[in-house]
Amino acid sequence: METSPDISAAVRRLYDTFPFPPDPLSDEPPPGYNWRWSWPDAYNFCTGQKPQKLDIRILDAGCGTGSSTDYLIHLNPEASVTAIDLSSGALKVAQERCRRSGAREADFRHLSIYDAAELEGEFDLINCVGVLHHLPDPIRGIQSLATKLASGGLMHIFVYAELGRWEIQLMQRAIGLLQGTQKGDYPDGVKVGREIFASLPETNRLVKYEKQRWAGENQRDECFADMYVHPQEVDYNIETLFELIDASGLEFIGFSNPGYWQLERLLAKAPELIERAQGLTERELYRLIELLDTEITHYEFFLGKKPVNKIDWSDDKALLAAIPELSICMHGWPSQQVFDCNYQLVNLSSAEFEFLQACAPPPAPPCQGGEKEVTSPCQGGEKEVTSPCQGGEKEIQKTVGEILVDVEMGLDEVRSILSKQLILLTPS
Repeated sequence: METSPDISAAVRRLYDTFPFPPDPLSDEPPPGYNWRWSWPDAYNFCTGQKPQKLDIRILDAGCGTGSSTDYLIHLNPEASVTAIDLSSGALKVAQERCRRSGAREADFRHLSIYDAAELEGEFDLINCVGVLHHLPDPIRGIQSLATKLASGGLMHIFVYAELGRWEIQLMQRAIGLLQGTQKGDYPDGVKVGREIFASLPETNRLVKYEKQRWAGENQRDECFADMYVHPQEVDYNIETLFELIDASGLEFIGFSNPGYWQLERLLAKAPELIERAQGLTERELYRLIELLDTEITHYEFFLGKKPVNKIDWSDDKALLAAIPELSICMHGWPSQQVFDCNYQLVNLSSAEFEFLQACAPPPAPPCQGGEKEVTSPCQGGEKEVTSPCQGGEKEIQKTVGEILVDVEMGLDEVRSILSKQLILLTPS
């Protein structure tokens, strides 16, 4: 059995050989949107309100080839971003990706998560996607990151789930057996794995699972290698997941796909069973759901370092006094048909559409004595410069209550819009 240093070295060799993820480089900002990497939207999801500050520090822990780093930089223009990874090869790709996309400079470090203590200061948001389950000691890894999380800060984590990856585990073991002494030769492992899939009958369960779920992305050797010939992988179930979370010393805030964890999704036809489940603890309920729906392949969730101040907006007076604004995770705006943060189509009523229109930032008022262009001489001719504004007033955005004076809509509809993450609220 390999020692931990040997495993870490093996993981480094894999990603030096097959940098991951193999997303193509682009001369434009990253396409699409992932609200989990937007500090305002992630904070709003976790606490119910827009964060008070946007000029935060973000750590991308295990950045790989920088796809997540690219998003974190572009979605958080006021934040400073540090990205670390064990693979120098992946880091080079990450730096080139961000340079190509026009992202402002990030602080890239060739550093293990275990050594996060070497980083200066603390971070308000730590992103750790697809990394902890590849560490020889995930508990040590999450504890290392927890020490770098600022009070009131958030940690976004993605780890594998065992039930939906059972077939993957079987193929990993089969490839390892056939490689024998060549195990650790990752190009050979990819070759062996592809030969197995090509030779098995079409009716074989492993073949059917691969074609149904992974074949598209696994056309690329980097993806195939990451899935089937990785030297280190820990797959979790709810019970072992919360052992990891408890060891971090952080607060479990919630899964980022809360709709999945509703028992009604599975047992709506049996209300008596749902009633029986009311006696379960939260963790027992989660375990029941994953046992009934074994397709889950990963867990994605948020942790926080106390105090994390939350608002549920059940108080009508507080909601009426809050200031709403549009979330950048809404696609297709302005339209009565928009996509929410999870790319689900939302058909807005006329009143909801009118309400959201009123949440849009007001136009900047004309400056009464402020910024203006003036002409000054220079050696090569004249140039335009901007003088500081001495006056002018900033228009204040309306509260929920002020908007509802002109929009025929109730607070329950406002809460519905909020639950879809179409707006962010700032307490008055």
